Amino acid sequence: MIQHPLFATEPWCLRETSLDLDVLAQSESVFALSNGHIGWRGNLDEGEPHGLSGSYLNGIHELRPFPYAEAGYGYPEQDQVMINVTDGKVIRLLVDDEPFDLRYGELHSHERCLDLRAGLLDRRVEWSSPSGGRVRVHSQRVVSLVQRSVAAICYDVEAVEHQVRVVVQSELVANEPAQLPSNDPRAAFAINDPLRGEFHDNQGLRCELLHSTGLSEQLIAAAMDHEIEGPPSMKVHSESFDDLGRVTVTVTLKPGEHLRLIKYVTYGWSAQRSTEALRDQVDGALVAARDTGWDGLCSQQLEYLSDFWDRADVEIEGDDEIQQAVRFSLFHVLAAAARSERRAIPAKGLTGNGYDGHAFWDSETFVLMVLSYTMPEAVANALRWRHDTLPAATARAQSLGFRGATFPWRTISGTECSAYWPAGTAAFHVNADVADAVVRYLHATGDHEFEATVGLELLTATARLWYSLGHFDLEGGFRIDGVTGPDEYSAVADNNVYTNLMAQRNLLAASDVAERNDERARELGVDPAEISGWRRAAQAMVVPFDHTLGVHSQSEGFTDHQIWDFAATTQEDYPLLLHFAYFDLYRKQVVKQADLVLAMFLRSDAFTSEQKRVNFEYYEGLTVRDSSLSACCQSVIAAEVGHLALAYDYLAEAALMDLEDLEHNTRDGLHMASLAGTWIGLVAGLGGMRECGATLKFAPRLPEGITRLSFNVEFRGRRLHVEATPSTTSYVLKQGDDLEILHFATTVTVSAGQASVFPVSSDDTLKTGLTPPRQPYGREPTRRLADPARREENL
Repeated sequence: MIQHPLFATEPWCLRETSLDLDVLAQSESVFALSNGHIGWRGNLDEGEPHGLSGSYLNGIHELRPFPYAEAGYGYPEQDQVMINVTDGKVIRLLVDDEPFDLRYGELHSHERCLDLRAGLLDRRVEWSSPSGGRVRVHSQRVVSLVQRSVAAICYDVEAVEHQVRVVVQSELVANEPAQLPSNDPRAAFAINDPLRGEFHDNQGLRCELLHSTGLSEQLIAAAMDHEIEGPPSMKVHSESFDDLGRVTVTVTLKPGEHLRLIKYVTYGWSAQRSTEALRDQVDGALVAARDTGWDGLCSQQLEYLSDFWDRADVEIEGDDEIQQAVRFSLFHVLAAAARSERRAIPAKGLTGNGYDGHAFWDSETFVLMVLSYTMPEAVANALRWRHDTLPAATARAQSLGFRGATFPWRTISGTECSAYWPAGTAAFHVNADVADAVVRYLHATGDHEFEATVGLELLTATARLWYSLGHFDLEGGFRIDGVTGPDEYSAVADNNVYTNLMAQRNLLAASDVAERNDERARELGVDPAEISGWRRAAQAMVVPFDHTLGVHSQSEGFTDHQIWDFAATTQEDYPLLLHFAYFDLYRKQVVKQADLVLAMFLRSDAFTSEQKRVNFEYYEGLTVRDSSLSACCQSVIAAEVGHLALAYDYLAEAALMDLEDLEHNTRDGLHMASLAGTWIGLVAGLGGMRECGATLKFAPRLPEGITRLSFNVEFRGRRLHVEATPSTTSYVLKQGDDLEILHFATTVTVSAGQASVFPVSSDDTLKTGLTPPRQPYGREPTRRLADPARREENL
């Protein structure tokens, strides 16, 4: 979609140079602004036309009972659906009594720019009404990364050529019409009129609305205030109703005269506090916002993002689209998490209501991986949210007959929201994914206080789940049967390699952390016998291997299944989940998304280099990438085993997932995990970064076409700058004490301000001249390199 000629490729912004209503919904997602607490889609200021109107508060949802035809013991009873809250973005404009609607009159110019350094959405329009009244409109929008409850708009109208009578209506709007229902399970369930009016008020330039939800019993307050500049003749009026607050400005503008309106919007919500407390909260936030002022909010935003880019920026030479894409990705990953503060990070962030606003294991495995090395404080907050949901996870485990905690596969508040148990309840790997994020955060930060509290409790609860869920067989192996791994086209399988290896890491980490914090561990009831049991289970973990094929079997017996008939599957049949019964998918060798390949990335220590290469090439022929989570994992392992051109292809697919609307559902919001996968594909893939306990290892390998890759990582209070070219790699410590790292197999001590430069290693584990592996018919990635030799290689 963004390959559309109206979109430009620039290093620090996403710019739309004209307006195409056919891609309006997609553009609303890519131009969305969020801070992890508030989310505003990139809707046009005037509210119409729109693809999907969206204003979201993290955690606000409504409940709906699951309509089971045949319910069963342990089935989740109700779903949680993210809802559209009070919309504070709307500013309607009338020119000589005619509404500013781009579908009418004449649109002379229209440009929008998402500035990734300033954190602003900028829009410039010149339009003539059907009767000839011509105006220029310049608006800027911010969702504050500093003042968590605040969003603001600066809206300027200028008369052009002739005098015009202008009416500006700044609104708070609740219960906007829901989107039409969809048969796509990735789309949201539509709930009409989810908000009930509880209070409304207007005074001068200020309006306030307060609503409640029905079943989830949450209160939402929204308030707006204004600063207005214009000719002395302007008049202002305000009014409010249950679902509408409006401040109206009327004025006659001569050519060159301006009406400038600054709109401050604040939000608050709670399931526990009173209406009076919420009103006080939004009123106080409004006072703080007005005291800061528009210029102050913009300055705060710029300062916040300057610090983030100093920590996180990635530079690429040789591919301008990927350069733009990685900064676009990092911006939205930050926006999804920065101020979420003990709330979930949804799969679509707060850019749309796809997947009903649910958070999955994507957050811990992909999004938190990026943030662990760029903004670790956001990781601590995200894991504290998981810790806050431990009571629900413990109750869920007990209902299923297990000890410890069973974290939900999809959720908003912490309870399971998947009615399809083979994919949801059976996906126990989410528990190990949470534990993995804890371990990664601890290695990246050395946060001992977090380890002794939140970390220990999460690791203990998840380790107890594995020890309870698995069992020792007659040969002494520890088996975990009847589970669903990351690959959702294989369900209720025995000894899924990914699940078992990640559970193994979980058990060992819980043992180590409990022993380091023995007093606190005893308070949790952990004794030496329990730790001994965890270690014994980890050491005896069953990891299936097919000796006939010489590959790891994704799960026990998987490689005995019939291979899916890819040749008979047309492009229109993808994604397979929309066209074939799960029963048929489950009994064939076909992989939705990287599963074993992801295991080779996250548990790199559990495989030899040759096993990685052979496994990767085998599973390439089975993986159809019907999930946006797959390409970045395949990119990482392709780079590690020597298929650099293919790694580049998959990197581009992850990076452009939303910018090219590859999954055809960007309209419902951005894919946060794939956005994170852009950084992962560059830093862990081409940069070869791996975590080796308290040490980082780098093994940079650049494909043809990329001449330089540089990035920063935060690790143990240091800020390390890595710069790789096809021939050399340099390491510079920008901040902190000396740091010991690995360059391939060489131990290196990096000091502040001193570049350590090394030639690219002739690592003998990397084979050259490999035959490119085949993908399923019709599922080859788009080739990134256009040279004739590369084209011939991929025929």
